[in-house]
Amino acid sequence: MTYDPQRHHRRSIRLKGYDYAQPGAYFITICTQHRACLFGEVVDGEMRLNDYGKIVEFTWHDLVNHISGIMLDAFVVMPNHVHGIVIITDGPGVVGAGSEPAPTTPATAHTARHGLPEIVRQFKTFSARRINALRGTPGVSVWQRNYYEHIIRNDEALERIRRYILENPARWMRDREKPRAIRPEPEDTWAQ
Repeated sequence: MTYDPQRHHRRSIRLKGYDYAQPGAYFITICTQHRACLFGEVVDGEMRLNDYGKIVEFTWHDLVNHISGIMLDAFVVMPNHVHGIVIITDGPGVVGAGSEPAPTTPATAHTARHGLPEIVRQFKTFSARRINALRGTPGVSVWQRNYYEHIIRNDEALERIRRYILENPARWMRDREKPRAIRPEPEDTWAQ
């Protein structure tokens, strides 16, 4: 098949003109390639991680050791996707934070604030490399190319999304990310 820019154009799902490096809370969902169930299974409403799922969980929590100016909030690994909340802060070592001059010491001079796309890229790259090393499949895609994000605008939304993330395993039978062959009814949405 030849490339047709009208049919093969990837439209951005990001909010046009929004700076995804600015401080704030972001809800993200990242799905596996072809929505393959790689990370374990849900049993009696609880997620049971396999070795790949444990790698994903470790990689998420390890992000704060590689990226300055972020905090991680609620997170869950599901069989074929993850949900998480990333908070980009104005913390120390962040270039351009507030009215203070940018840090110039060697230890912090390289710590420019990372935007959400870079944070997600690092998470996907680090976890995929570790998974592929374990299964002996270097370079094989683990994650879909894109991801879903939602800018969390207030405390009420933050609490609702936290609850959605933490309760996700209990709703797995209705989850829209679950393969259709085993999903009996539509998922409750976090936005309700």
